[in-house]
Amino acid sequence: MTHASTIHLETLADPEALARRVADWLLAAALHKDGTFSVALSGGSTPRRLYQYLAEPGYCDRFPWQRTHWFWGDERFVPHDNEQSNYRMVHDALFAHVQVPPANIHPVPTEGVAPEAAASAYDRELRAFYGADRLDPARPLFDVNLLGLGEDGHTASLFPGSPALAERDKWVVPSPGPKSDVRITLTYPALESSAQVAFLVAGRGKREMLARLRGGDEALPAAHVHPKGSLHIFGDVAATGVE
Repeated sequence: MTHASTIHLETLADPEALARRVADWLLAAALHKDGTFSVALSGGSTPRRLYQYLAEPGYCDRFPWQRTHWFWGDERFVPHDNEQSNYRMVHDALFAHVQVPPANIHPVPTEGVAPEAAASAYDRELRAFYGADRLDPARPLFDVNLLGLGEDGHTASLFPGSPALAERDKWVVPSPGPKSDVRITLTYPALESSAQVAFLVAGRGKREMLARLRGGDEALPAAHVHPKGSLHIFGDVAATGVE
C-alpha cells in the first residue's frame, strides 16, 4: 500500500454493524461472481461475528455454498479442536451450521506434521486449487481476502521483523508469533493475489495503527499489502475516529 493507493473506507457505528455490513458485502460479491468463488478467512473476534451472521437466515439460505471455497490467511500451529485454532473458530461460528461441502473447506494442516511441512503442504494445496505454480496478475487466487490489523501493525501472521516479510517465492511459510508460538501464514504474493482485500478493524485500541495504515506507513507489515484488485477497510467509529 502506498499513499497513491485507493482505499475504500467505510465507517460503521460499532462491531455489530460492521459485521452485518461485511456479511452483506461478502454475500453480494459471492452472488455477483459466476462459477467458483474463493475466500481467505481471518481469525479474531470481529470476523467471528461476521461468520455468525452468514449462518443466519437471510444469509445462509442465499449464499452459494456449493461453489465457494474457503481458505485461511493464517493459522496457529495447534490442533484443529484447540480453542486457539482459527479453523475451530470458523467451524463453530459458521461451518457447523450451514451446508458446506467438506471438499470446499481447506484448513491448514497442523497435526502429525512439522511446521515447515505443514506450510509446504498448504502451499501445494493453494497451487493445486489455483491450477498453476505462478500467480497471474490477471487471475487472482482469491475473490475476497479478509484481513485483520494487529495493534503492532501485523496482518495475517506477518509480524514486524519476521523473515516471512521478505518471502516472494513461497505462498505459505511458518512464522513465529508474538509469544514465541508458531504460526503458519500466507505470504504477500498469495495475500495480494485477490480481487478484493478487506481489512476488518474494530476498537479504540486499533485507531493509531489504522491511521498509520491509511497513511501508508511502511513500518507496518499490513501497509505492504498491495492487492491486485481493490482495497477496502471496514472500521467502526472507535477505530476510524470518523463519526
